[in-house]
Amino acid sequence: MQTMDPIDPTPAGGLASPAVARNTAPILEVLRAHLPARAKVLEIAAGSGEHAVAFARALPGLDWTPTDPSPEARASIAAWAAAAGLPNLREPLTLDVLDPRSWPAGPAQAVVCINMIHISPWTATEGLMALAGRVLAPGGLLALYGPYRESEVPLAPSNAAFDESLKGRNPAWGLRDRDAVSAAAKAEGLALTLRVAMPANNLMLLFRRI
Repeated sequence: MQTMDPIDPTPAGGLASPAVARNTAPILEVLRAHLPARAKVLEIAAGSGEHAVAFARALPGLDWTPTDPSPEARASIAAWAAAAGLPNLREPLTLDVLDPRSWPAGPAQAVVCINMIHISPWTATEGLMALAGRVLAPGGLLALYGPYRESEVPLAPSNAAFDESLKGRNPAWGLRDRDAVSAAAKAEGLALTLRVAMPANNLMLLFRRI
């Protein structure tokens, strides 16, 4: 399963995603407000690893484990982690939401997934919810970031164009309906507790393990 946007190599051996520079600060603000001061966090589809380093550095009380099914992504995560040298940032794990055999046993207090749902088939969303339902402790947080369709909110032209481009790359990709995502979460014992509007017509959706 592909989990990364197009990215460019960096001299350090890691990979750099332009989106990370734009969205790290807004995402961190939400995570800081809703994550406990000390927690085990599992990041799904961690991509280049830049988010993992930024969040582990800013939130030193968290034990942050990045994961990705892509060997290229895991190599990049390891490169960024080695350069950062953070004691609370774990080595990247091989985890594919479509393969339950790759899922850790848990428990974790939080699962974070950034910009995966729209760049993967719908079965990946279902797998993500099943994984979160399995590994999260009661009251644990699932934090999702990305663009969504919402029945009560007109689709921004930029998101409509993005959705069209995604489907052109892969017909199984595209912006997901927020209510459909919530329903998939509910089926795995996760309740949507907060919707946070983010820059560039993105959302943070926060779910709690019931």
